[in-house]
Amino acid sequence: MKKLIVLCLTILMVFSLGTIAGARTLKVGLDAGPVSQDPQVQLSGGMLQYSHWVFDPLVRYAQDMSFEPRLAEMWERIDDLTMRFYLRKGVKFHSGNPFTAKDVKFTFERFYKSPDFKGLFTPFEGCTIVDDHTIDIKTKKPYALLINMATYIFPLDSKFYSGTDATGQPKDAVVKIGPSFALANESGTGAYKVVEWEQGAKYVFEKFADYWDKDSPGNVDKIVLTPIKEGPTRVAALLSGDVDFISPVPPQDFKRIRSNKKVKMVTYSGGRIITVQLNQKRRAEFKDVRVRQAIVHAVNNVGIAKKIMKGTATPAGQQGPKGYMGYTSSLVPRYDLKKAKALMKEAGLADGFECTMIAPNNRYVNDEKIAEAVVSMLSKIKIKVNLKTMPKAQYWDEFDAQAADMQLIGWHSDTEDSGNFSEFLTMCPNKETGYGQFNSGNYCNPKIDDLTMAAQTETDLKKRAAILQGIERILYNDAAFVPFHWQNHSYAGKNKVGIKHIVNTMNFPYFGDLVYK
Repeated sequence: MKKLIVLCLTILMVFSLGTIAGARTLKVGLDAGPVSQDPQVQLSGGMLQYSHWVFDPLVRYAQDMSFEPRLAEMWERIDDLTMRFYLRKGVKFHSGNPFTAKDVKFTFERFYKSPDFKGLFTPFEGCTIVDDHTIDIKTKKPYALLINMATYIFPLDSKFYSGTDATGQPKDAVVKIGPSFALANESGTGAYKVVEWEQGAKYVFEKFADYWDKDSPGNVDKIVLTPIKEGPTRVAALLSGDVDFISPVPPQDFKRIRSNKKVKMVTYSGGRIITVQLNQKRRAEFKDVRVRQAIVHAVNNVGIAKKIMKGTATPAGQQGPKGYMGYTSSLVPRYDLKKAKALMKEAGLADGFECTMIAPNNRYVNDEKIAEAVVSMLSKIKIKVNLKTMPKAQYWDEFDAQAADMQLIGWHSDTEDSGNFSEFLTMCPNKETGYGQFNSGNYCNPKIDDLTMAAQTETDLKKRAAILQGIERILYNDAAFVPFHWQNHSYAGKNKVGIKHIVNTMNFPYFGDLVYK
């Protein structure tokens, strides 16, 4: 009997060791981590990355920018205002609750409680349940980008988020600053569920055993995400083997990564514009178009792309990059220091003035260095800029409070065309509609608002392109913001990590599909 027990224990130990040995853990080092477990609390790249790991959208973009079915298996236009989505059956949330049309409707209506998302969904009339697995989404007017917007609908578990928490607060409350149930609890349908959450320090995600997508090639059982703010430290962690995957890769380390045979790097062209906004409410000088033009002409963004970004970014003169609807080839960077000085003199400010500026130091590639370059460049037209930089986790509260005269922000179009830039960055700020939500410069031109709204309802693509090009020309002439460049995405990992097939222009790595050999 003792021999039999020993034999059984030995077999069990071998089996357990085999299971552990076969388990694949992906150690990830990103410049920052998600700020909440609530996918609707903040409209940002980091939160959308997280949403693709823990939740699932109705549809998502493929690498060629076509639309892939996710929780919606099919969709069709019912009329000019309505699109019908046929939902996937047999899907479970992490709580074990079944996924139905009720959850889509719950999620859709919750967007209007979110300061960040409500502006994005202003064009919509509502969401109607047809049956348990069919739902209609309707817009107020014809809207060419309805299917694009479906990529932002990550259904939440309506049962899980119903009722009140221990403090008496509704579980479905969207709380941007302060505690909430959704901040620290999740129930999505995604490939991974949250098992450990140390805000800003460590995040652990485990494979969801009942995940619906059995055809996915992904084989990672656990993801351990450690935010690593400093680029050189991220690279060192990869080269030492402490992490398996990093992003972004600092441009100055591209050559080092490419020369190391144990790791590989993948770059992907991106559409994120890096800009500085000039707050016209805080500084009267910024209300003068000549001063704004002077600042734009004083900033050598071509030089920044070459010297700071090491050629890994494309200098910009407008919001949308080449390939986006609205791109206009004549709107180019315009560094001209002589003209900048002349404009300052014409505005009666030859002796300059003093102002403040804030920027993140771990959100965008070389963001702190870009901000420091601005300080140096503007000093040449006698504008003294007092710069303060801070980590991403602190920065967005300061940005929302408009704590400085000049504020740096990057933006990737939510709909993959130029219209979205205007909706959030250059329309007149409107707290009720959410338009201009991230326009900290308080630039306001009613013509831009009218044209942006017209573009939303124009389904003739040629006419829509002409409207968006008109917007870009007005913004260019008004110097509504200071453009720098469109930032490329960069990733690096061990040779066994299949990076190439999970990255995309939106910078949302689909870890659920990652193969770790």
